[in-house]
Amino acid sequence: MSTVEEVQVHAGVEELFDQRTWLQRAANLARKQPLGVFGGIVVVVMVFMAIFAPWLTPYNPEANSFEHMLVPPGLDFLLGTDQFGRDLLTRIIYGARTALFVGTVAAGVGAFGGLVLGVGSAYFGGKIDLIFQRIMDVFMAFPLIIMALAVVAIFGTGIQNVIFAITIPFIPRCARVVRSNALAIREIPYVDAARAMGFSHTRIILRHMAPNVMAPFLIMLTAFVGQAILIEASLSYLGLGVQEPTPAWGLMLQGGAEEYVESAPWVAVFPGLAITLAVFGFNLFGDAVRDTLDPRLRSQ
Repeated sequence: MSTVEEVQVHAGVEELFDQRTWLQRAANLARKQPLGVFGGIVVVVMVFMAIFAPWLTPYNPEANSFEHMLVPPGLDFLLGTDQFGRDLLTRIIYGARTALFVGTVAAGVGAFGGLVLGVGSAYFGGKIDLIFQRIMDVFMAFPLIIMALAVVAIFGTGIQNVIFAITIPFIPRCARVVRSNALAIREIPYVDAARAMGFSHTRIILRHMAPNVMAPFLIMLTAFVGQAILIEASLSYLGLGVQEPTPAWGLMLQGGAEEYVESAPWVAVFPGLAITLAVFGFNLFGDAVRDTLDPRLRSQ
């Protein structure tokens, strides 16, 4: 056998070995984290619904049809219709777009802002850290939903303002967790060595401190997405979030939870189930990410 053929065979064996290793890891993950796998499946299904919504249903989520008002679930409308004759399944599928957009943007911006402020506060320390922590204490004194309600009341409704309202209370919560980890990293000798070599504060923070707090950052990020979806649904249910005719699960729940709970319960039940399943899935996925990234839990 020639040298080229030996290399090709060896590469093929390594590739097969890598595939087996990948399959083994997937099987081990499914065995050790079955709820996390379920949460990941829920997340994937939501993303699939959000991306391919126009191809998953023939109906327009915003078009009224007064001939089909409050039709119960059946072959034509699998989940029934609402009080305006709109297909509930269609609006739930399109509502996944609103939930994911608000959840991922608010969680991403809030977690990134907390990452920057938390690492910066831990790195500089002293009076900067003291002032920063007192400001964070003020923000954290308010529950998430109360802070979001206050921001929406000031700036008004709409998707942009809802995202802003959810982002604000996320920043101090992520910053506090990231700071606690960054304080330990600041005392590691290689940070002192970087200072002695004359590296800038920005380079030390971005190259040496921020990458080492990625584990708690990712955990907070996944947890924030589920919380953001729930807060967005709560604000929409109260009439302070997304407005009609945009498909949003909380807005759908508002339209049917009270008036049609007895005569047409499907109007409220299915949007409520969508909210519950989405939040539950993201929470389970976040718990699996935490267990995977935390070495103390991974060793058990």
